[in-house]
Amino acid sequence: MNRSWPKLLVVTEFSPNALGGGPSVVRQMLKGWPTERLLWWSCLPDPEPNEFKVNAHLTATIPRKLYPHSRLVRPKVWLLDHFWSKWATSHLKVAIKQHQPDVVWVIPHQWSILPLAAALPTTKQHYHISVHDYPVHHAEGKVGLRMTMRLASLLDDLYRQAASRDVICQQMASDLQHRTGRGADEILNAGVEPEDFVYLEGKRSINRNTIKIAHAGTITAEADFTRFVESLARVRNRLQAAIELHFFGAHSYRGRPWFAADWMIEHGNVSDETFRAELRNCDWGLSPMELTNENPRYNRFSLPSKTVRYLAAGLPIITVGHKDSTIVQLARRYSIGVTIQSVDSKPMDELLLEAFGEENVWRHYRGEILRCARKEFDAVQMRTRLHSALERKS
Repeated sequence: MNRSWPKLLVVTEFSPNALGGGPSVVRQMLKGWPTERLLWWSCLPDPEPNEFKVNAHLTATIPRKLYPHSRLVRPKVWLLDHFWSKWATSHLKVAIKQHQPDVVWVIPHQWSILPLAAALPTTKQHYHISVHDYPVHHAEGKVGLRMTMRLASLLDDLYRQAASRDVICQQMASDLQHRTGRGADEILNAGVEPEDFVYLEGKRSINRNTIKIAHAGTITAEADFTRFVESLARVRNRLQAAIELHFFGAHSYRGRPWFAADWMIEHGNVSDETFRAELRNCDWGLSPMELTNENPRYNRFSLPSKTVRYLAAGLPIITVGHKDSTIVQLARRYSIGVTIQSVDSKPMDELLLEAFGEENVWRHYRGEILRCARKEFDAVQMRTRLHSALERKS
């Protein structure tokens, strides 16, 4: 069957080959899109190697020293707002005029929101929006309440004016519906691919002397993560099997007080294929959020993509979070592992002891892992729906 693909321009902060859950989801959803029909605009340059190819990568680069990480944050934010964003807005307008895409896919992420919100309404360009996260969940104390609220308001405007929309979870869809009057057309997140389902269907249990726990990505709730690690340290002394905690991602935690080099292993950033293979060699996946509800927007409207990666590898999940969090709600719908909701050490220890005492964890959780993956995170179905939405807007 011949197919006419529209010329697609992806606009967001991160580059085509950026690391992290969000970029990985975008690349997964673009699987099959012809390179010659794919353009990308971003605020950050592409790292090496450039394995994911696009026809053109247009960059309104935020200077490295200007990006507000930790030092001189407030002055950098002022410069981004008053100078860089105006130049980036003009850069995006020129890119759209010059390349004349059939459709634009907007992923509003952090500082890209400023030029996106300024440029897109003036171009009269139809666009589809995907909201993966609310802006600066943890940055209010860093960039200030005023900028935090402004970015949130601009995201709402982008969402309201889009031709079509998707979000990562139903809780976010309901929240945006309430605030903007616009519903989400789809719920899209990371997906489980056909080859993953083949692997899951044929997976067999392996008896090991070491229980390997995987943690992928950034630790966002470190106080509660520390409580979990302390519990894990106590539990490992009461088990015959050894326990290892494996970290995957850009951040190193070796210098943290809780890091124990004798049973914690850092793998750093690895390729998607290596990551998949390493996860399949683990026994559990760890998906931690905040146990308290001090940051309800983060708890209720974020669904870490690492959770889906664990499911694709056939790993039961150790879910750590507040009862209203998205990951705990998912764990309530499907028995895919053990759920920790209390900051108290004793119940946490007992839950972990019970989980690690299970003789055959894959046999115990196999049915629910497959049911959850098929019902919630089928990559082919999600990709088909997204491509249809993008094609309708061209």
